[in-house]
Amino acid sequence: MSRSRFHTCNLCEAVCGVELEVEANAVTRVRGDGLDPFSRGHICPKAAALGDLASDPDRVREPLRRVGDRFEPVPWDHAVAEFVERVEAVRKQYGPASVALYVGNPTVHSHTATLMFPFFARALKARSKFSATSVDQLPHMLASLEMFGHQLMFSVPDVDRCDHLWILGANPYASNGSFLTAGNVRARLEAIRARGGRITVFDPRRTETAEHADEHVFMRPGGDAFFLLAVLHTLFDEGLTNPGRLRSFTDGWDALRSIVSWFSPERVAARCGVAPDKIRALARALASAPRAVVYGRLGVCTQEFGGVAAWLLNALNVAIGALDREGGAMFAEPAIDLLRVSAAIGQRGHYDKFRSRVRGLPEFGGELPSATLAEEIDTPGDGQIRALVTFAGNPVLSTPNGARLARALPNLEFMASIDIYRNETTRHAHLILPTSVGIERAHTDLAFYLLSVRNAIRYANPAVDPPSGVKSDFDVLSLLALSLHESRSSAKDRASALALRAARALGPRAIVDALLRAGPYGALRPENLSLAKLEAHPHGLDLGPLRSVLPARLWTANKRVRLVPDVYARDVQRLKNALQNERESPGSLVLIGRRQLRSNNSWMHNSLRLVKGRDPCTLLVHPEDAARHAVATGDRVTLRSRSGSVTVPVEVSDEVAPGVVSLPHGWGHDDPQSQLRVARAHPGASINAVTDDHLVDPLSGTAALSGVPVTIEPAP
Repeated sequence: MSRSRFHTCNLCEAVCGVELEVEANAVTRVRGDGLDPFSRGHICPKAAALGDLASDPDRVREPLRRVGDRFEPVPWDHAVAEFVERVEAVRKQYGPASVALYVGNPTVHSHTATLMFPFFARALKARSKFSATSVDQLPHMLASLEMFGHQLMFSVPDVDRCDHLWILGANPYASNGSFLTAGNVRARLEAIRARGGRITVFDPRRTETAEHADEHVFMRPGGDAFFLLAVLHTLFDEGLTNPGRLRSFTDGWDALRSIVSWFSPERVAARCGVAPDKIRALARALASAPRAVVYGRLGVCTQEFGGVAAWLLNALNVAIGALDREGGAMFAEPAIDLLRVSAAIGQRGHYDKFRSRVRGLPEFGGELPSATLAEEIDTPGDGQIRALVTFAGNPVLSTPNGARLARALPNLEFMASIDIYRNETTRHAHLILPTSVGIERAHTDLAFYLLSVRNAIRYANPAVDPPSGVKSDFDVLSLLALSLHESRSSAKDRASALALRAARALGPRAIVDALLRAGPYGALRPENLSLAKLEAHPHGLDLGPLRSVLPARLWTANKRVRLVPDVYARDVQRLKNALQNERESPGSLVLIGRRQLRSNNSWMHNSLRLVKGRDPCTLLVHPEDAARHAVATGDRVTLRSRSGSVTVPVEVSDEVAPGVVSLPHGWGHDDPQSQLRVARAHPGASINAVTDDHLVDPLSGTAALSGVPVTIEPAP
């Protein structure tokens, strides 16, 4: 007999409510939860694959140990003992810098992993830590830390109430919103235009979002920072700035005016690809709109000036008075407030406390840039990485120059992966430890309600049972951490072991309940939120629209916005140098990625319903460039960069600007040692075989995945 279970789709940032039909512990149907006050019944094609992920026959269902080129099952207690023994042996022989940790994107989609991961990282004592952050959102986090005093203090475009929205380097029609948690974001964007508002998209490609906007402006890859500087120049030059109440608690106004004065529209036009008159007209329209807001995402971050560009997004919202204003860039107040929780344990963030061994790139929040991971493994010397632990990550496909990393991993003395798949990365591991997946776990979102366009909360209990040989991520992480501490004899480790035992005894339910009761809608507020109250509302609770919270919610020492932090003031010289030294070769090509609605990074391609049909992994080439290179739609070409090459089919299209080619992210499933049968039958090509690990934003260390110089030629 089938039964209905309500859960949350945890495959992207939209946190849509779903209704699952379950029979014999298998999902037979997925629908949007029409009673969810946040997503209102909306789901995208990925949600239909939630059951595929849980029932995938290629899942790792028990601990595996690699023996030569094959894997054999091993009992959990043996696997944990081997993990501890081999990690500790590497640390004792080579020192703490020899052990590294890589954390993948799915981690943040699990509240149980998020709760336990700090304990695990502390027990592992890995000085070399890496994550998907530095191939994604690190510039936003750095700007939040430097301007507002906390790395998680993100502003969110109030799309439900704005009337003029700029979108730079983002494609919410395909991503469902990124750093913009908004159930059914497409309907919310369409509502802006329905009420007489305007949407302008700036992108090197005419994306799905651009197709539905009022205006699309082709932006040269890597030109965002120059464009934003010229817009600010225009606002100051023409007296159009209007910070309003922000001026009373913002420092650095004159410094910003001085910086942008050099970057006239005429100076930057060639670099950003937007004509001077057009820049001025756009700036005037933005300044004259009653409720305007500027939003930028992945394309803004993953470029060589991503740090400055993310800062300028915030600065521009301050200049037009949009920050902390209805219809502008606002701050959510989630029921479980990670800002306050992290600050309470001294984790507001830090930057450049140490640098990577080989290239000297800065750390952020204790993490080194992922673009340095391969070289830290394959470059001999003190501090060389000899052991690596990965959690829910596939950096061979998701970090630049993945082929180099794939060559480096077999040289590790020990590698362990906590993962559900034997994929292009984990197939190099000596141990694979499986965990439960989304609908097999309870779920309440800890991260993405910080980025929500409305204050909301939902808690879901597990919808199906995990396989018998699988543990929850909370249990796996806590068990490994406890075993590491107990293998040592120091007083600090003994104290940490006691704390871990207490956390394990409480369990994630009790921790969530305590966080809710201590939160902004908890025991001291009329809402009196608790876990019991949330479970009594299985469709979730709407906690109201975003409201002005500044300056009280600022984390700077003086409760003031730092409009021009020193790190950005210094880095502006690099932009001036780039303009003065630019030498563009006629006919040159640069590569950008692209997001697809039916894809999710590298880890949802083993669901047939998401990959069947027309090959989605094509190289978009503008007709002028196709004619110059004598290629047509359907031809196969060799796409080549400094770091490598791939062979891909061409799709000739004017949706990319001349001089720009585009390949989607997350593909490249052609490794015969992986165990992803559906994905290997639809492999595509990895864009990170041609992205360059030596192209980074030196300010933040973020990989410059956009604007990579490439060539194309007909494939043999």
